[in-house]
Amino acid sequence: MDDRPDPVEPRDHDGLPGDEREERGVYIISVAAELAGMHPQTLRIYERKGLLRPARTPGNTRRYSERDIETLRTIQQLTQEEGINLAGVKMIVEMERQLDELRRTIEDLSVEMQRARERARAAAERARVEAEEQARRRAAAERDRNAIVQRSTLAAPPWERR
Repeated sequence: MDDRPDPVEPRDHDGLPGDEREERGVYIISVAAELAGMHPQTLRIYERKGLLRPARTPGNTRRYSERDIETLRTIQQLTQEEGINLAGVKMIVEMERQLDELRRTIEDLSVEMQRARERARAAAERARVEAEEQARRRAAAERDRNAIVQRSTLAAPPWERR
């Protein structure tokens, strides 16, 4: 087994790991719109069309994350530079989300598979050591049996002695 500690995920000044920081809704709609280079009404339209889902505060105010801002920039690039309509953008955004999810699943499965390999190696090593020990015990027992047989053949039993 590996005795190294698990790697520590880098954290920013807010103390959150990178993925959590990207997912945390911190920007109000006007700031998010400015960061993405859009009008706030455009963000509302995109939300209504299901292109993104910003977090909501208890007071139901939208809060946009770094990932939301990146999605908005991607939507803008796809619509303005690539000429893709919003229905196509929605499909692309959903496929990218699914791809990200699959990548995380693959990463999780890779870690799980590595741990399983390590457990299998350790179990194989334990089995090898145990088999060697059993073989040593069997060889010792066989030597003991042979020694007993040899001694008994040297001396005649008492009823045969004259």
